[in-house]
Amino acid sequence: MRQTPGVTIRELAAERWLTVPNALSVIRLAGVPLFLWLLLGPQADGWALIVLVVSGITDWLDGKLARLLDQYSRLGELLDPLADRLYTVATLAAFLIRGIVPWWVVVLIIGRDVVVTAALPLLRRKGYAAFPVLYIGKAATLNLLYAFPLLLLAQMDWAGADIARPFAYAFTAWGIALHLWSGTLYVVQLVRSPAAATPARAG
Repeated sequence: MRQTPGVTIRELAAERWLTVPNALSVIRLAGVPLFLWLLLGPQADGWALIVLVVSGITDWLDGKLARLLDQYSRLGELLDPLADRLYTVATLAAFLIRGIVPWWVVVLIIGRDVVVTAALPLLRRKGYAAFPVLYIGKAATLNLLYAFPLLLLAQMDWAGADIARPFAYAFTAWGIALHLWSGTLYVVQLVRSPAAATPARAG
């Protein structure tokens, strides 16, 4: 039997929201403006790097705790990629402003997200709240989340900058390639997805 391709709005409304993994995801979301301010305000790259690392640790923890505590939730399935996406957008915006990455890198990554977001109304008309998380999409995000701290390390004034730079470029290239491929798969999945058995009604 083929699985339905997303989270239905009815399922999201019926579940419990207050769980430890969801709390960690909210903490990650709260760190986004702090991270952006550190990069653009005082340009405290070291502290911004720490925030990014803590975000990565909590991202790993919420998945582990969801399985350990049996607290998997549909809301968590939405919050986790949302936090990843916001960190990605905030980092790219700051990096572009500071000249750390060229404009075309931002266009490729953000452009893919714009296309996927534009497809959401059609997905909801079919009765789903969001796209399911694909492993290739998680791999793309993981590559980018490795690339961002390495890009920061590569432009900082320290002895290891030249060592960090090729790794930063490699993770960035792989992240962009996987990001674009996962976006293509989302669009194909949307086109092929059937309507949900109990589509959500407009309020």
